[in-house]
Amino acid sequence: MIKRVFATGLFSLMASGVGAQARDLPDFTELVEKHGAAVVNISTTQTVKATQGAAPPGSEDDPFYDFFRRFGPSQPREYEARSLGSGFIMGMDGYILTNAHVVETADDITVRLTDKREFKAKVIGADKRSDVALLKIEANSLPVVNIGDPNKLKVGEWVLAIGSPYGFDNTVTAGIISAKGRSMPQETLVPFLQTDVAINPGNSGGPLFNMKGEVIGVNSMIYSRTGGFMGISFAIPIDVAMDVAQQLKSAGRVSRGRIGVVIQEVTKELAESFGLPKPAGALVTSVEKGGPADKAGIQASDVILKFEGKDVGSSTDLPRIVAMTKPNAKASAQIWRKGAIKDLTLVVGEMPDDRIKKAAPTPSKKSSLENLNKVGLMVTELSAEQRKELNIPEGVFVEDAKGAAAKAGIRRGDVILSVNNETIGSAEQLDQALSPKDGPRTVPLLVKRGEGALYVPLRIVPN
Repeated sequence: MIKRVFATGLFSLMASGVGAQARDLPDFTELVEKHGAAVVNISTTQTVKATQGAAPPGSEDDPFYDFFRRFGPSQPREYEARSLGSGFIMGMDGYILTNAHVVETADDITVRLTDKREFKAKVIGADKRSDVALLKIEANSLPVVNIGDPNKLKVGEWVLAIGSPYGFDNTVTAGIISAKGRSMPQETLVPFLQTDVAINPGNSGGPLFNMKGEVIGVNSMIYSRTGGFMGISFAIPIDVAMDVAQQLKSAGRVSRGRIGVVIQEVTKELAESFGLPKPAGALVTSVEKGGPADKAGIQASDVILKFEGKDVGSSTDLPRIVAMTKPNAKASAQIWRKGAIKDLTLVVGEMPDDRIKKAAPTPSKKSSLENLNKVGLMVTELSAEQRKELNIPEGVFVEDAKGAAAKAGIRRGDVILSVNNETIGSAEQLDQALSPKDGPRTVPLLVKRGEGALYVPLRIVPN
């Protein structure tokens, strides 16, 4: 009798608990009905050139079939690569926001709406550093999203994503905000929103909504060891994305501030050694000579605590704050130096554009570029404008790297600055520098890659 009453009472408690939980769970249906039409599918195509062995003569039973398959002459061919992504309409006149990595290599972009209409899209601009791109389609009276304020988000708040994972249009997934202000390796300019919303390939560029139906982020990447969703996804805060989009729309590029310092995190031990009351700020490890920080008097071992009145809680905060400051503007910096706070004023510089305008290929001279061919390098020369953009006096751009060059670690997009500490200014000069001469040898190539430079040892072996 007691067991039965206990069981009945427990069942009643469980039933009432389930009912309370059901009442507390959010209902996304109205949000999706109102705003789903403003989310678009983006498909891109790209013509890729490849080299594939010519079809061997005879059949697989032919004793020479495998020989010709492996060592027969190669012939160039082209194939069409396709990829999928998502985006959302931010203007009734056809402006669409998405990720830069969705469209950066595309030759052709097609935008498909929920009503199955398709439009060819034009890239107004793309910014790799923030992974934001702005597209334009020729259409009017389109459904648009409402823009929210990600600064008002709270960790644990419900959010919803709409996109095209694996090409499944208008797929809806939901979750919560897991964290705010996340920094990714090699990326310190975006304070990412971390969520547990299911994001997969094809979701990139799609919107992240709050429960008010406002876009508060652009789904950008996931953390995964498998290539698929593992419970951690990241979105670009919409205020960051909108600022980038406005600059792309008005100027075609994004202007960011820089002060010319190399920084590191202030650990507890470092804070104690510098006499700081707590580990905070950005520790300056080196200062660019003649740069904005150098001119203002900032020195190595200074700890930057504030910039433009904003607290620098950790070293990752400083690049974001500086980047958002307009170039040539006067800015204030509060530093910690030898146990005391000091206020400085500096004029912010401009971060160089990370785009490299592709040079027209130099006419092939196989006879004179024989050594480049042997190591697997294809290069083009840089124009004066390109060298100025990259802030280098000389150098050649790597169009492709195969064989010994690829094995050494040279990549497409590198700029070869010197060989054996001799500056390289042309393809012919590089070809001569890579001559086998008297026998096998290893030569150091100084290569510019992104913002930095490194030496790559290249092994040269005569035929």
